[in-house]
Amino acid sequence: VLAREKPDWVLIQGDTTTTLCAALAAYYQRLPVAHVEAGLRSHNPWHPYPEEFNRRLADALSTLHLAPTEGARENLLRESIPDARIRVTGNTVIDALLEVAARPYDFARGPLAGLPLDSRRIVLVTTHRRESFGAPLRALCRAIRQLAERYPRDVEIVLPVHLNPNVQKPVREELGGSANIALLEPLDYEPLVHLMKRATLILTDSGGLQEEAPSLGVPVLVLRQVTERPEGVEAGAARVVGTDTETIVAAAVQLLDNPEEHRRMAQVRNPYGDGQASPRILEALRSFPANLLPPR
Repeated sequence: VLAREKPDWVLIQGDTTTTLCAALAAYYQRLPVAHVEAGLRSHNPWHPYPEEFNRRLADALSTLHLAPTEGARENLLRESIPDARIRVTGNTVIDALLEVAARPYDFARGPLAGLPLDSRRIVLVTTHRRESFGAPLRALCRAIRQLAERYPRDVEIVLPVHLNPNVQKPVREELGGSANIALLEPLDYEPLVHLMKRATLILTDSGGLQEEAPSLGVPVLVLRQVTERPEGVEAGAARVVGTDTETIVAAAVQLLDNPEEHRRMAQVRNPYGDGQASPRILEALRSFPANLLPPR
């Protein structure tokens, strides 16, 4: 397709293996690559795995680096990426989030029907990272079960279960049958966003939810050892708690029992964007200097 169509730009996003493959295919065709979410770094090649290495290689192959934050821009500069090839745009996920969050949503229909959204505080949990498979995921499940037992009447824990068998098996073994734990099928983006809007607290190892939750005023506990999105932690909207059972429980209890601490985290301005990343990206593509494009 690239050889036949010869596009003006190949736009890649994120840090999946397909992102890296697309960047490499474009490079072999001497096509300019623009990387959305350029410059994210955990500085640990095994956390997250393989995403940290994927994004480093994708950036090495990119012509234009569309960094979501100033911190991401600084990472690129430290790796000797010329400043003329970097634009700070915010992240397009915030554009999508704000658009979807503004839509009306009928909770009485679809995958969220039946959840006690009006009578209980909602704790949303998502987990899928492969570095958590095995003992770390079991420890996380123990933390979730302890929280459910601590708040049996006023907290509902909602966990859309990833389809990977390494997640399905331990989650359903450890948490199945609990009265105030709802194990759902994976959610499409629209119901997920509206569930986040109703949540009191989010526990996640997802990169996207770390970025989205501050726009909705929901504190985040990051179920990872490190994060490539430190801006939320530095701003006070998120905390990295890892997968240790006692650490997760203590951090969640603090936010569920201390309204002032919860309010402090919930009121932080989102450092990942203002919903205008897409027009900034379009302008960066239009105005990119021709002399910096790869030879054709």
